[in-house]
Amino acid sequence: MRIRNLSIGVVVAGLSACVAAFGHPGHDEEESPFERYRRMKEFREHTEGRVLLAARNPNEESKDDGRSEIPATAAAFDPFVKLKAIKTRWDEEFLYIESNGIPDHQMMVGIRSWQQQVPIPQKYEGTNSWQVPLRPIPAKNPATTKNRFLRGAIAIGVNGVPIFNPLNNRGDDAYKFGELDEFGGHCGRADDYHYHLPPVHLEKVVGKGKPIAYALDGYPIYGYEEPDGSPVKKLDAMNGHKDAEGNYHYHATKEYPYLNGGFYGEVVEREGQVDPQPRAESLRPALPPMQGAKITEFQETKPGSFQLIYEIRGKQGEVNYTLNKDGSADFQFVDSSGNETTEKYTPQRRGKGRNPPPPSGKEGRRPPRGSKPPRDEGENPPPPREGEARRGKGSESGKSRIQSEKSGLKVTSSSVDRRGMLVVDCTCDGKGESPAVSWQEGPKGTKSYAVSLWHTAPDQEKSYWVVYNIPAEVTQLKQNSRGVGTVGMNDRRKGTFDPMCSKGPGVKTYHVTVYALSQELDLPASKATRSELLKVIEGITLESGTLDFEYERQEKSP
Repeated sequence: MRIRNLSIGVVVAGLSACVAAFGHPGHDEEESPFERYRRMKEFREHTEGRVLLAARNPNEESKDDGRSEIPATAAAFDPFVKLKAIKTRWDEEFLYIESNGIPDHQMMVGIRSWQQQVPIPQKYEGTNSWQVPLRPIPAKNPATTKNRFLRGAIAIGVNGVPIFNPLNNRGDDAYKFGELDEFGGHCGRADDYHYHLPPVHLEKVVGKGKPIAYALDGYPIYGYEEPDGSPVKKLDAMNGHKDAEGNYHYHATKEYPYLNGGFYGEVVEREGQVDPQPRAESLRPALPPMQGAKITEFQETKPGSFQLIYEIRGKQGEVNYTLNKDGSADFQFVDSSGNETTEKYTPQRRGKGRNPPPPSGKEGRRPPRGSKPPRDEGENPPPPREGEARRGKGSESGKSRIQSEKSGLKVTSSSVDRRGMLVVDCTCDGKGESPAVSWQEGPKGTKSYAVSLWHTAPDQEKSYWVVYNIPAEVTQLKQNSRGVGTVGMNDRRKGTFDPMCSKGPGVKTYHVTVYALSQELDLPASKATRSELLKVIEGITLESGTLDFEYERQEKSP
């Protein structure tokens, strides 16, 4: 396909794609499930199989916007523009895609490794839109996505849903680790839904032989067959090749790398992701993983209200939430024991797109990207991990900041002061020593302990320290501990403590969790990452407790 010369400036194509399936602020009437079903049924009559399309705004009227001549890249997205699922526009260099990131197919069902996130619409619009080069430039040195570009998207589906690296932020295959739903997607730490596998199901909307996505370098991604329906021939290391006319494209495959295994075209890598790209806005703090949970159902109970059902150890839990027109959300958490917790989350005032440089001066400094709102001890914090107690801000009394439904281990630290701040010697600004950790004796039957120090960023979970096979008679690790238990791998794949060294300004919250286990672990230290530890101890954890603490990077002298 050849892209015609663009000389008409910015062309606006399509209509706004706010969330209908989630309730659309600013409109008094909502589309009923029956009306949506009727419209989808009418569209099905002109396509094969089940129609899977992004959420759309039913209140906007269609119009003839003169789209007969559009760039080839924009044409790939046009079926969803006509369905009012997304909005596109372009200039001389880029195609811009606006969407809410929410598909209109079943989400979340089938996930076996869940971070307690749920789908919430995003504002991928204006300066925070997705952008795809109209004239991709072959890179002199194509960049692989294997253990690179582990943050953010590497492609965008033609339905406006972003596609992340099939490897998660730890470098593990998200599909094989049970983190994805039946359509190859899940929600990130900003409750942003995205795929990690190629959305081949979109062929049922756009048709066979059409692109299902575009990599962020500007080259198209096709399904399992060539555009002419013939079998796919040899692919290069990027999972792509050139057609008979010399046009490069990628293909979906059923084995890793699944989609583009790198970037044949030029991209800019910054902080582990393609830059620029839009930013998901987090409405609520990220929560820790819920061990052993499997999502069995996700449904819209009424316009703007949703229910997620999970099973854990044979019992059922729920997350019910309503998205309000003012941008806030009301959550109800019902754990597997029937205990209820309610929360109300309100949007924080943030800018769009990539963060600008912070202003100079401590007083005018912007909050860190994705940071939690200031802690208010009078507010109800988010619910704890299923069966896990969270303890206080690190005071010697261990005052509980969050009450668990089940009593957990009391965890304290002499390396955390009474304000809940980690001492500088345990960070990269100081000596880089591992913090002291103390805990109460575990329940009867405890054979060993494990310790994990971790942090939840807006788009990933970071692991700084893993220690396991700590003898049952030991109930503390001293600061800069040596020779107690087995030290596993941190996120840098090193068997040591990785001192906190945040790149961004502002206070960050960290967590240290202690697990009382019914047996010692047969786990090689070279494979003992946090994710592997959590998988191995599933079913043998008798009790656990978490201490939350904070740290802020020190200002460097000019």
